[in-house]
This record gives sequence, structure tokens and C-alpha cells, in this order.
Amino acid sequence: MKDIFITTSVILGLISSFVYFIAILKGEARPHRTTRLVFLLISTLITLALFAQGNRVAVWLSAVSTFQSVVIFLLSIKYGMGGRSKTDIFCLLIAFIGIASWQLTKDPLIALYFAIAADFTGIVPTLIKTYHFPHTEVWIFYFLDVCAGVFNLLATNEFIFNQFLYPLYIIVINLCIVFLIKRKTVSKIIKNQRRRGY
Repeated sequence: MKDIFITTSVILGLISSFVYFIAILKGEARPHRTTRLVFLLISTLITLALFAQGNRVAVWLSAVSTFQSVVIFLLSIKYGMGGRSKTDIFCLLIAFIGIASWQLTKDPLIALYFAIAADFTGIVPTLIKTYHFPHTEVWIFYFLDVCAGVFNLLATNEFIFNQFLYPLYIIVINLCIVFLIKRKTVSKIIKNQRRRGY
């Protein structure tokens, strides 16, 4: 069962990647350049950290994320937006601090913590962009990543904090972006339900 969950997680991650690649090329999505550069650095860091600590479950989701990050970053150079604001520069600095901290500690577990913190900082520009311009993102991409995270979490045999931390983070952060993209639709549904007396 564990192998089925891992395989499903990886497949969903790959499908979400191609959904986003196509959306970018069609002009339906405009990835934030800073976020994508940070994701490229951090996803590589997380994959190395998970591999070094012997995690053979979450590392698969992370490896797919690294592949995804490489392609999306390359596409964002031409089709993306942002990358020069003070927030962008600040996020890059935090990411570099996370990477430097990893190099100094040489501890895979601490590296994972720094990587996730830097990853979150890196996604801040996308959160801001999505709040102001929800039409520049594709919700299905992030939702598929939520599903991939859930299956990866289900594949974890031992619910030890460091084993499920990364998949849990992936689930939560992607759900936040899905909400930001779809919040106006959700708001309309709630208003309609209230009008009908539900």
C-alpha cells in the first residue's frame, strides 16, 4: 500500500507540473520569478536533506518538486512577472541565509527546517501576487500538489515529526494559494447560500 501511495503522489506531482507548464505557455499563468528562483534553490536543498537523513518517502515528492522548479523557473524568465521589488530581494536574502545555515550546520534535520522556512519566505511574493492578481495563477496546479502531499503523507509508516513535516507543509501552503485564487468564487457561493436562507 505504501508503494501505491508514493507512486500516486509522484504521478500527481508530475501531472500538476505539466498542467502548470501548459498554462504558462498559453498565457493563463504568470509565475513569480523570485518565488520560482527560491523554489529552485530550496527544493534542491530539501531533496538533499531528506535523502541525507534517510527519508525514502517524502524525498520522492521533493524530487518531483525539484524537477518542477527547474522547468517553471526557466519558463518564468520569459513568461513570469516580478523579481525586482524590495520584498523579492528580502525573500532572496532569507533563502540564501537558509542555504548558508544548512552549509554551516551540516545537520540534515536542521537543514530541512531552514529549507522549509526559506521556502515559505520564497512563496510570499506569490502569495502577494495571487492576492492582488488571482487570474495569474491556475488553482488546479496547486490543488494537485495538495493531493500529492496527502498521498505522500499517507505513505509515511511512522508518524515522526521530521518524516511528515515536509508533506504537511506542501499541503497547507498549496491550500492557501488555492483559497487565494478561488476566494471570490467561494465568497459568491457563501453569499448566495445566505440569500437562500441556508
